[in-house]
Amino acid sequence: MKALRVPRVDLAIGAVVTVAMVLPAFVPHVQPWWVVGLSVLSSLPVIWRRTLLIPVGLVAGGAVTVLALAHQSLTHQLPWLMPYGPLLWTYTFAELAKPVWREAGSVVLIAGVVLSLVLPHESFDTSGYVITSYVAAYALGMGARARRAQREAVEERARRLEEERAVAVAEERTRIARDMHDIVTHSVGLMVVQAEAGPLVVRSEPARAEAAFEAIADTGREAIGQLRQMLGALRGTVEREPHPGLGATPGLVERARQAGLTVHLEERGPRRPVPAAVEVAAYRIIQECLTNTLRHAAARSVRLCLGWSDRALTIEVADDGGGAPDVREGHGIVGMRERAGACGGTLVIDPRGFTVTATLPIG
Repeated sequence: MKALRVPRVDLAIGAVVTVAMVLPAFVPHVQPWWVVGLSVLSSLPVIWRRTLLIPVGLVAGGAVTVLALAHQSLTHQLPWLMPYGPLLWTYTFAELAKPVWREAGSVVLIAGVVLSLVLPHESFDTSGYVITSYVAAYALGMGARARRAQREAVEERARRLEEERAVAVAEERTRIARDMHDIVTHSVGLMVVQAEAGPLVVRSEPARAEAAFEAIADTGREAIGQLRQMLGALRGTVEREPHPGLGATPGLVERARQAGLTVHLEERGPRRPVPAAVEVAAYRIIQECLTNTLRHAAARSVRLCLGWSDRALTIEVADDGGGAPDVREGHGIVGMRERAGACGGTLVIDPRGFTVTATLPIG
């Protein structure tokens, strides 16, 4: 039933075509009933041409072919026999038919037109006019198909660009969130640890307390500078500075030591060139591991090992805390996994004693 529903515009077009085909059967002479019936069959079905393309073509084309073959035998010949219905169907066929149907249908269409012109011995002028009309209808349909295909291609390209833009925005938002988390939690974590330790030694060890307070101030200033630079880059008022890489690792280690954590840093194998994305991921993973150790592990020492090979950089951070049987992965751990995954690497967490192992490809 859905296929029989016809838009109003197609109803209007079908009515005009039907009148144009049937009217010559009554003016100036009334033709036999079968002529009127064939005229209706060759025109009225075109209102369903968009949903029943092939059946409508067979009915309308067959009716007009029979009408053309019987034209010469009529007592009162039709004053003008123009296949308006099949011409409209030809346009729609060229516009909508699938390639496999278009090839087969074109052969049948050509055969029907030739049969309708040759057997009744139509004049050269009439044959030329009819053939030109069919060629023009087919060409117009192909032009409409090409325009629709071009429009769909433009819309598809726009849709893909919009999707890519949305993905880029989401990735940038996630990256900013990760950077903000790393900056804030690392800096605030260090300041909290140092602020808690400072009052304990302010009377007994003034020099140590003073160093702790200086470290708090230095850490705060550094965090403010990084946040100001990031916000300026977002507003477009300053250029984005390069992200810190492995070269800044000694600074991380030194700040952790100032906070009271014993850090053992070792490297295995000679250093190799590292892609910029891996540099940033490595730095942020080390930063997050040291921050977590300071804030949550109740550890006194941590071992940081960088293992170099031809294809990968392995980062292993292990502390002497008690670990946890059930680790709840917060934003920090999720961020480390995302950074490792974005580089094509992996990140494994062993909660026993708490060990983080990240493997990042470099070659």
